[in-house]
Amino acid sequence: MERSVSARKEQGFTLIEMLVALAIFSLAALALLRLEGATLSSTARIADRTIGQIVVRNLAVELLTDPRAPSVGEADGSIVNGGRNWAWRRTTQRTEDTRIVRIDLAVADDAGRPAAALTLARAVE
Repeated sequence: MERSVSARKEQGFTLIEMLVALAIFSLAALALLRLEGATLSSTARIADRTIGQIVVRNLAVELLTDPRAPSVGEADGSIVNGGRNWAWRRTTQRTEDTRIVRIDLAVADDAGRPAAALTLARAVE
């Protein structure tokens, strides 16, 4: 019993069909890899901003709980938090009400990228 030629053609995929399917799969896999890379980069940046927010809020708490108000002008420094170095800058300005000063805090990561900023008001004694 010999099978006909048309029956043999219908038994599987041709080489061209397999190559097209493999090309489509490869493109989809590459797109997923690029998406994963972008997601990881975004996650790292969000983590930096979150820790930066914690650092700037810690600095704000220190300023608000210090018995002496900060002097008017600019100050900067560095602090270690979360196992990393953070640079901070504080700008203190007078307001229309002489009993209150405005304090702007900014924190940057060790590469100098801005991570967080906070503005607060504090009473002057």
